[in-house]
This record gives sequence, C-alpha cells and structure tokens, in this order.
Amino acid sequence: MRISGFGFQRGDMNHVCMVIAMQLRYGFRLYPNAGQRAALARAFGCARVVFNDALRVREDARAVGLPFVTAGELSKRLTASKKTPVRGMDDRGVSVILQQSLRDLDIAYRNFFDGLKGKRPKMGPPRFKSRKDTRQAIRFTANAGWKITPAGKLRLPKVGDVPVKWSRMLPSIPSTVTVIKDSAGRYFASFVVETGCEEVLPPVTPEVGIDLGLGHFAVLSDGRKIDSPRFLRRAEKQLKKAQRSLSRKEKGSANRDKARLRVARAHATVADARREFHHQLSTKLIRENQAIAVEDLAVKGLARTRLAKSVHDAGWSQFVTMLEYKASRYGRTFVRIGRFEPTSQVCSACGIKDGPKPLHVRVWMCQLCGTVLDRDINAAVNVAKAAGLAVSARGAQVRPVSVPAQRVEAGTHPKSRPTTARQAGIALL
Repeated sequence: MRISGFGFQRGDMNHVCMVIAMQLRYGFRLYPNAGQRAALARAFGCARVVFNDALRVREDARAVGLPFVTAGELSKRLTASKKTPVRGMDDRGVSVILQQSLRDLDIAYRNFFDGLKGKRPKMGPPRFKSRKDTRQAIRFTANAGWKITPAGKLRLPKVGDVPVKWSRMLPSIPSTVTVIKDSAGRYFASFVVETGCEEVLPPVTPEVGIDLGLGHFAVLSDGRKIDSPRFLRRAEKQLKKAQRSLSRKEKGSANRDKARLRVARAHATVADARREFHHQLSTKLIRENQAIAVEDLAVKGLARTRLAKSVHDAGWSQFVTMLEYKASRYGRTFVRIGRFEPTSQVCSACGIKDGPKPLHVRVWMCQLCGTVLDRDINAAVNVAKAAGLAVSARGAQVRPVSVPAQRVEAGTHPKSRPTTARQAGIALL
C-alpha cells in the first residue's frame, strides 16, 4: 500500500486535517493456472516489444539529429505495426496494454528530463527491456474491460478469471489494475483506488520524535526503544546455502533457473517480513501520536560504509516513507528535520552543545547541568524539539546526579596560601 498522489489542507497541529483526495495502491496475490500464466507471458512480451520499438525510434531520431518523436506519432506507428506479419499482435494482446507501454516510456523520458532540469533527483535515460528481466508488469485501465467477478476473481481480457487472495476490502472502485510478476515468480494485482476524508483519525495529544538506529531500530522521545528485527542477518545462513547452490549450476540450464528461483524466494521472504514490520510499527505510531518527527538520514552515504549490510537490513527509507503517507492519510503531522541537526551533541535538559561523541559512547553526562543522558533517547528528544513538537526531556535522563558547587560559587572560601610552581603544576593535573 503506498501513496501516489494527494492533496490536503492543514491548520494547527491539533486540528484534524481535511483530506481532499488521495490515491492509494493496494496489492493482492494472484494464483493463475498454467494457461493463464502463458497468456500473461504473451502480454508481458507484447508490452515489452512495444516499449523497445518506441524507444528505438526515438533513439534513432536523436542519433541523426531529427526532432523528438511525439507520443502521437508513436501511437500511429504502433497501430500500423500491429497489422504487419512481423509483429502481428492483434490476436495476442489488447491495445490498452500497448498504449500503456507508450505512456510508461513518456513518463520515463519526463523523469529523465526533469532530473536534468533539477526538478527531481537525477536519473538515467530510459533503457531497453529484456525478456530475461526477472520483473514484468502490464497495466489495464478502466476501458480495457477488466472487472472483479461476483465470485471474487479478477477477470482480465484474453487471460481469463484469475483467482485472487483478498486480504482486505477495497475502499472504493479501482480505476486501474497492474499485473506484476516479481523475481520470485509470484503474481500480484495492484489496484489504484481513491479515498477521502472518512479515514481521518480523531486528534490525540501525544507528540513524538524518533531516532532511527542500528542497535535499536527506533528510539522514541518518550523513552521507548524498539528492537531491530534484523531479518537479513537472521536469514543469512539460508541465503548463503541457496546462493552457493546457484553458483554450482551450469549457466543456461534448467537447474540453474530453479536455483535462481529459490534464491529469489528466500530474499522475497526477508523483504516481506521487513515490510510487514514497517507497516505494523508505522501504523501503531500514527494512531498513537498526533505529530511525528524524524531526522533526514543520509542513507546512501551510510550504505557506502562498513555498516552497509546493517543499514540496508534496517530499511529506514521505506519506514519513513510509510510514516509520511500514513500521516497524510490519517490527518497527522509529519515533520522531517535536517540531517545536519546536532541531535547527539546537545543536552536535551539544558541545551548546551559539547561536541560530537564516538559511537561507542551510549551514555554521557552533561558538563553544565550534570544530567546523565542516554544517547539515543536524548537524540530523539532533540529531534522532536527541532521539529517544534511539545515534548518533555524527562525520557532522556538516565539518573540525576548531585553536582558539587564550584569553588568560585561556594559561600565560604578558605584563605589563599602561596603555592610553589611544583604544587601549581600538580593542581593543574
């Protein structure tokens, strides 16, 4: 489930948001039989051929200095090519799937040009698709004639009624459906539905800051710590065994294809478990708190260090994305603070900054107020304060300690006695 577009108006932090429109994507597992899998394979192939043909036309035009070929011209060429004996796709695919391939190519070019203009992060130009790609997808729009049968099956044109594993009810009538085959050989149906303001939750009082880490997946400003499941680390033995079996198979053989599927399914199991953990935790935090603040982490930079495997295993980016779109969906406030905010260097009790600390320092004492602080809880409190949330710094304190009064502040001063250079040196130590 992910957000693809929304609009909302927000007042103060304790005011319920008024959601205007939101598009959500719901995914369900498909179980096609042998004939339906063959029909889907032909549809995947037709969509891939159209995409590659259109990309080749534009690349050839660019190579000889001709103007950019428009989408209308590509559509005309597609209509003509379907009647040729070389392509002859009238009896194997539906026109809607092929037109959607052209739209996907236009979106890829638009994203590439927007990246060059600085409107979005840079990305590479469109690339040709291969029949050996482990992930395939086709999209059916409303005018394609697909529907959900009374028996709960998904009726696709020229494919048939495909059984669906429904895990929940759709909130509204879907506008499109995308059929996906992933690297593990599984089939999914992804629906785009519209939702309104009926899902906005009633306002609550708590507000929380979150410090993401590796020792603990998340530490909250109220003192709670969520352990990191480390799904990849726990499955390493099984993954290692499957990968070794794959490496021993001869390239191009049927046994190698079977071994590749076993590796892909093992990785899919890890990814599914991680995604489920992120969904459950993000939903729980959104329901319990009116406002949530997180730090904008440099995940790409951390992934280039010796902690790369642990960083990827945590999946911070996926979790933060879930928090962001669920906050918009349920009428909560989501704040992302800058990555250069010194959350681990500032005492949340008095606000003094005493510099960076090594990673092995998990508990430290403030030099000014003497408060003993837990590094992670203190950072979570500072994240919430930097976002402007009303949180208390009590959770950051491990234990209060008595701070002796400085000599210059004591009520009684002993008489000063002359000291030698040797004594002064010892005193300075």
